[in-house]
Amino acid sequence: MKLLDPITRFKSELQQIRRDIHAHPELCFEEQRTADVIAAKLTEWGIPVDRGMGLTGVVGIISNGSSKRAIGLRADMDALPLQEVNTFPHASTHAGKMHACGHDGHVAMLLGAARYLASHRNFDGTVYLIFQPAEEGGGGARRMMEDGLFTKYPMDAVFGMHNWPGVAVGTFGVTPGPMMASSNEFEVIVTGKGSHAAQPHKGIDPIMTAIQIAQSWQTIITRNKSPIDAGVISITQIHAGSATNIVPDTATLIGTVRTFTTETLDLIEHRMRAVAQHTAAAFDAEVDFRFTRNYPPLINHARETAFAAEVMRAIVGEDCVNTQVEPTMGAEDFAFMLQEKPGCYVFIGNGEGGHRHDGHGIGPCNLHNPSYDFNDELLPIGATYWVRLAEAYLRHA
Repeated sequence: MKLLDPITRFKSELQQIRRDIHAHPELCFEEQRTADVIAAKLTEWGIPVDRGMGLTGVVGIISNGSSKRAIGLRADMDALPLQEVNTFPHASTHAGKMHACGHDGHVAMLLGAARYLASHRNFDGTVYLIFQPAEEGGGGARRMMEDGLFTKYPMDAVFGMHNWPGVAVGTFGVTPGPMMASSNEFEVIVTGKGSHAAQPHKGIDPIMTAIQIAQSWQTIITRNKSPIDAGVISITQIHAGSATNIVPDTATLIGTVRTFTTETLDLIEHRMRAVAQHTAAAFDAEVDFRFTRNYPPLINHARETAFAAEVMRAIVGEDCVNTQVEPTMGAEDFAFMLQEKPGCYVFIGNGEGGHRHDGHGIGPCNLHNPSYDFNDELLPIGATYWVRLAEAYLRHA
């Protein structure tokens, strides 16, 4: 593994930064302290800082030479509304808030790259360090873009990275094309006519109507879309009724839809709406169909993916770079940035959890798990990747 020596030497400082952020998690659009820490470090290293984009976002600017070319490197910085069960010294000090997705580590890795790039400047052009708020459901990437991220800071490409538990430390995973799914929510309210449960013929049963809708929706996946186009409809909540002897007036279905293409999403939404409306009509019920598109699918650009893979191979070797990683139905709002700019999003292995210190919870070291902790061994690896990526991108026209 070919890591940059200066980054390796200040790994302990990056670890301290990471653990400090872990101990003080902040939820989406509340990342004021985190932004303060980031801005202070960038300023200390002589890097100009722009704050407030996307409400709590931070952008660092490192320029060198005369080239107009520019690259964006993005790290998310928000935590999750989750109670941490770890008890090691850097565990969360804020009840109900936890860095259970490793955004603390993402911030530290990009800060490590920032320090090196500012002191060495072995490139010709500009590196934009994008510290983004509110990835966890807040759409912070879109908010920064709406505030003029790509207008104020024109860049030729943008890159992102996320730690991935279960994958060995020192390895990377990426794939061209769809890598993460779109994230969408639905809420369907079926309205019937309440009645005594012993006299259901005097009412219109919204529960039976909702059951028929739920079952019929699954035929969209098996009979309407192409079998080779991935799609998921998951009903995660059903709410109805208040007593055993009352047929209620309404029943509600809530859940999520995931796809890798907008075309498949269009099909699923259209068919879900039609099935719900016509099924309700068949039972003399009414339906209120609500469908919300949150994050689009994350689609890596082929050229930038190939470029990123070459950088990774130069650091960890051919055998430690998987360029056909299996896409995940999880979602990521970096997808918004990739809709506007060419770029690539990669996974960096976080290991199996053996890195956790005494005092960690009994659960697995998985993302969004109360026993999770970022693996600090990744800090110099991820920071080196960011540096080499920026240097290589701004060396070639």
